[in-house]
Amino acid sequence: MNVSVFGIVLLAALLHAGWNALVKGGLDKTRSMAAVVIGQGAFGGLMLSFVPAPAIESWSYLLIGVALHLGYQMFLISAYKVGDLTQVYPIARGIAPVLVTVVSVTVLGVSFDLPQLLAVGLIVCGIISLGLVRSAGGTRGGAGTMLALITGCFIAAYSLNDGLGARLAGSPLGFYGWMALLNAAAFAVFVPFWERGALSALPRSGTLMVVGGGASFAAYALVVYAFTLAPIALVTALRETSIVFALLIGVFKLKERLDLAKVFSTFLTLIGVALLRLSKG
Repeated sequence: MNVSVFGIVLLAALLHAGWNALVKGGLDKTRSMAAVVIGQGAFGGLMLSFVPAPAIESWSYLLIGVALHLGYQMFLISAYKVGDLTQVYPIARGIAPVLVTVVSVTVLGVSFDLPQLLAVGLIVCGIISLGLVRSAGGTRGGAGTMLALITGCFIAAYSLNDGLGARLAGSPLGFYGWMALLNAAAFAVFVPFWERGALSALPRSGTLMVVGGGASFAAYALVVYAFTLAPIALVTALRETSIVFALLIGVFKLKERLDLAKVFSTFLTLIGVALLRLSKG
């Protein structure tokens, strides 16, 4: 993988793990997510002043993406209410590259060489195995695992949708700017019906809106741009190495459990990352 794309996606992975830790660490997960999503939308609106509008051909993908991101956010909130960051995050992020790779090969006709497929496989095995270790309370958390798996399906769906849409848009940052803005509007309309008072804390959440929303917006803007430069499946697999950053944050900041299984899984993931960097394409 090209070194510039590699660096862009790794930076996105770090930013993504950071905002997820902010949501998980918040006392009210829904209100924390609301601050991040609304903040992300504000950055999206600002972005639109500086980039071209996306081509009309991409708008169907854009609207589908808004719905998929909303579903992802709702299930992620539910998963974080019952599971650790170091349990939910790896499973949700780990299942997505598998689904994206399968669809890319069987539906989109994308071909990968053996080192690339092996790299994706190692990354996925490492990430998912991280999610199978015991949580901070010593349990495996079946509800958290199931919600994380559903979240991962949404991640795979929006990754494929947004990657294809960004390529049609001619302006990947314009495409994502509109998506972030419309996603924030949809979230603001929907979430009060799901949890009363979810938006009431926004006036007191300025820091989270700026820091978390800014990190979330920058993370996915970088990924959408990378989708136009490299195969969607490879970008998705590399982006999910954010679990390594999430593991470090979960252990050292959120005081979640660390054991040899997590260390081994992280090592396996990093081998896959190294192999992906050395592969062609």
